[in-house]
Amino acid sequence: MEWTSLNDLREAYLKFFESKGCLRKKSYSLVPQNDNSLLLIVAGMAPLKPYFTGQEVPPRTRMTTCQKCIRTGDIENVGKTARHGTYFEMLGNFSFGDYFKKEALPWAWELLTSPKYFAMDKDKLYITVYTHDEETYNIWLSLGVKPSHLIKLDTNFWEIGPGPSGPDTEIFYDRGEKYDKQKRGISMLQNEEENDRYIEIWNNVLSQFNATEGLSREEYPELPHKNIDTGMGVERMACILQETETNYETDLFMPIMHKIEEICNIPYNGQMQFK
Repeated sequence: MEWTSLNDLREAYLKFFESKGCLRKKSYSLVPQNDNSLLLIVAGMAPLKPYFTGQEVPPRTRMTTCQKCIRTGDIENVGKTARHGTYFEMLGNFSFGDYFKKEALPWAWELLTSPKYFAMDKDKLYITVYTHDEETYNIWLSLGVKPSHLIKLDTNFWEIGPGPSGPDTEIFYDRGEKYDKQKRGISMLQNEEENDRYIEIWNNVLSQFNATEGLSREEYPELPHKNIDTGMGVERMACILQETETNYETDLFMPIMHKIEEICNIPYNGQMQFK
């Protein structure tokens, strides 16, 4: 697949999951509807919570969206890293009691690595898995992922307050030693350190529990059916595929920067220090 723009990336993702039987839906409002647990929509799955919990019947048991999000939890990192933003778009594919791990993970690998799609170098992809989720670990092995590229972490469990939750498996892209001057390598992933070398590009949440206030994780009740909830940041993925230094130098932002250069008659040379 050849493509040049962030818009092409977005469209390729949505078309791929349409080919897997997913219904494409437009982005929902940034203001949650009938959900007092959130001030703003923070993830692609947030507007779909009633489908995950079984409160409402989805228009189809397979869906895909590109959801507008505002995540204030990351605000302390905005402007400090190359990859964080408050407002962003999140691509996602969702299963409501339909497909689960054995379909979702091979599809993710196909989209990322197949020459027909994003054609990413398999050797540059690293994956974290919830420590106690042996099934997911073995699925990745069966897809040809090297054991040295798989990291087990106790923190790979996704939840944002009450509602659908479960173990997750995150996919990272290695941007190389240029972003690792101390040559610490995979230890940064193993120790979950903020870094600009290993960039998280996709989180696959294997949603099967209902996070409930007052209960420990081990006590969460099972959801009526097992679900898939995934999230891929559009701007972050564009940064990787377009090989830019930061999210802000992709084709989404640079036309704006060029216009500002034209108006100010001052060239943009990357991050600037103001006194």
